[in-house]
Amino acid sequence: MAVRIAPDADDRPHAHEGMARHGGRYPSIVDAIGHTPLVEIPRMCPNPNVRLYAKLEGLNPTGSVKDRVARYLIEDLEASGRLGPDSIIIEPTSGNTGIALAMIARRKGYRIAVVMPDNVTQERRQLLTIFGAEIIDSPGAKGSNGAVELAKYLVAKDSRFVMPYQYGNPANPRAHYETTGVEILADCPEVDVFVAGLGTGGTLMGVGRRLREANPDVRIYAAEPLPGELVQGLRSMDEGFVPEIFDPALIDGKFLVSNADAIRALRALGEREGIFAGVSSGGVLVAAARVARTMEHGTIVALLADGGWKYLSEGLWTRDLAEMGEDMESRSWW
Repeated sequence: MAVRIAPDADDRPHAHEGMARHGGRYPSIVDAIGHTPLVEIPRMCPNPNVRLYAKLEGLNPTGSVKDRVARYLIEDLEASGRLGPDSIIIEPTSGNTGIALAMIARRKGYRIAVVMPDNVTQERRQLLTIFGAEIIDSPGAKGSNGAVELAKYLVAKDSRFVMPYQYGNPANPRAHYETTGVEILADCPEVDVFVAGLGTGGTLMGVGRRLREANPDVRIYAAEPLPGELVQGLRSMDEGFVPEIFDPALIDGKFLVSNADAIRALRALGEREGIFAGVSSGGVLVAAARVARTMEHGTIVALLADGGWKYLSEGLWTRDLAEMGEDMESRSWW
């Protein structure tokens, strides 16, 4: 006999129920980037009149949304003729972009070095090593800003280094305009609100522009870490560095989220919906819930940037938050 998971399980009809909209056959792993599923997560939504969907970017080949950007960044370097026989691709990253670039560089036969904070998780370091990247440490206390500073210095010092520079390269938001936004509209044309984390700004800018073309009334919100908290992949604009590709006029607002609240939300996501996501995803869900509470009805799409596999060594799902203490604020989490 059928057993209901919980009395509040959602029985509403789904627009594409029974239709296989993702998957397929591709000539290479690079071509398999994207095509990620959109999954409703009603148990994470505080408003019964609002439908909340998660775009699961952790199902990309290297486990994050940055696969999309990395492909566009490398193809942009190729198209511009900037890659020579002695070139070394170099990029500042908190991990995900570097891993994605390293995977594609290995597939295409390019050398690559990544500059990243020395306090990122060990899983990220191991993946970079597996894909053949050279890791250059920047001071962890400076977060992603320190990685940007060091990478720029190295490029000026050594002409072999070629930096695609995700923070200022239009190929970054273009990746989301041409892929992520298109997928969201295909799967959820009724979307009223889009929520994503604020890192380079590429996701918010690219998806935001694509959604606004389809519906000028779509609202765009950013999840941003509290000033002073180190965050893998996201940044507080109050820390003094604003990515060149970011246009604040395109977003309707931003929500400040603490590391502790982000971790609580990602734990709740696993417990309530069975989805194993990274810490930034928890931050995005905190912001999405805040938006949902202000709505009479409608549909929210929240982009979950990566899965939880790259954070397992930190015990985020098993350690008591109170016991984590100072470690909670001193480490780069999301």
